Amino acid sequence: MDLSMDSDSNHSSMSSCSDATTHRSSSFSRLSLESSASASAPESSNGGASSSLTAKDFKLIRRIGSGDIGTVYLCRRRSEEEKLYAMKVVDREVVRMKKKVERAETEKKVLKLLRHPFLPTLYADFDASPNHSCLVMEYCSGGDLHSLRHRQPRVRFSLNAARFYAAEVLLSLEYLHLLGIVYRDLKPENILIRSDGHVMLSDFDLSLLSVAEPTVTNDGGGPIEDSDDEQPFCFGRRSKKKPASGASVRRFVAEPTAARSNSFVGTHEYLSPEVASGRSHGSSVDWWAYGVLLYELLYGSTPFVGPTNDATLKNIIKKPLAFPPPDPAGSDSAAARDLITRLLAKDPAARLGSSRGAADVKAHPFFKGLNFALLRSCRPPVVPKLGRAVSRRKQPDRFEFF
Repeated sequence: MDLSMDSDSNHSSMSSCSDATTHRSSSFSRLSLESSASASAPESSNGGASSSLTAKDFKLIRRIGSGDIGTVYLCRRRSEEEKLYAMKVVDREVVRMKKKVERAETEKKVLKLLRHPFLPTLYADFDASPNHSCLVMEYCSGGDLHSLRHRQPRVRFSLNAARFYAAEVLLSLEYLHLLGIVYRDLKPENILIRSDGHVMLSDFDLSLLSVAEPTVTNDGGGPIEDSDDEQPFCFGRRSKKKPASGASVRRFVAEPTAARSNSFVGTHEYLSPEVASGRSHGSSVDWWAYGVLLYELLYGSTPFVGPTNDATLKNIIKKPLAFPPPDPAGSDSAAARDLITRLLAKDPAARLGSSRGAADVKAHPFFKGLNFALLRSCRPPVVPKLGRAVSRRKQPDRFEFF
């Protein structure tokens, strides 16, 4: 069955690599949903992808975005009219001609591994004739963090709102690094807003797959052995005994420190100095990007942006970090500036998070008093209005991507 697609959707860059950011419209205007002989979806490791859903089970509504390796459509199951999904369609021939087959395969591998409240769930994975690969995921009706920031007063978030979004993104990065995945494409456009206001990271085609060895360490950074009378609370009952003053605090650490790559990938304003200068890089690039993200949420722009991409790269490598004058309204804090400064250390070895990952970032005073375990049950700063997803009169400023 052929379904005509609207061709008036907005387009936004998914990511930039060595040939700069790419803008691309869909490679087809009519998508055939005739199931191929092998259209059944394989079982996902997280139990999310159905082994029986095929292209015939879905009805496309409209195109909601396009990126470097695929086009995203709003869709619904024919047997489930009220539930909306996002279907990413990849034209294998186009991807092959652009020599980005490996990127498409990497994204599918990552999606099949994920099972986290702030990361996407893969519901189905199947082929559609003649040469399209389809991934069905949850639809985020709230747009992305970039468009949400532009709707804020003075085009930036309050301190509490920035802390909330930064905390949820931090948990997402922690989980990815636990799986040995270096994200490499963190930016507000890739942080989607669910209908309940919580975030969901997207777009994993630039990810670097490696391994991590989870361990429990003390504040000194060395591993410690568990004892029978004091188990880490995440594996057993939390000890009621408070640690003595100056005593070591146990922290869960899972950082793919052995990951290495020489690829020039990412978005220019979020590239780390080691990537911008053409050197090899590892998981610390995610912590640099995390610092840039926090800076943008609080101050409304990235810290090293220049008039051109080349100027931006030169600023990243050589320009010292600078902050705007302190805000009398209190939209930032000394703790926020200290965290950003430590994340944006140009030497990756000195960068916060480079050795113990999210454990060190979560322990920073910027997050003091925040219970990360209860974030999912907290009310987000902004909850999207209902009915926005299917309205043609009032569409999001930017469309959701995966």
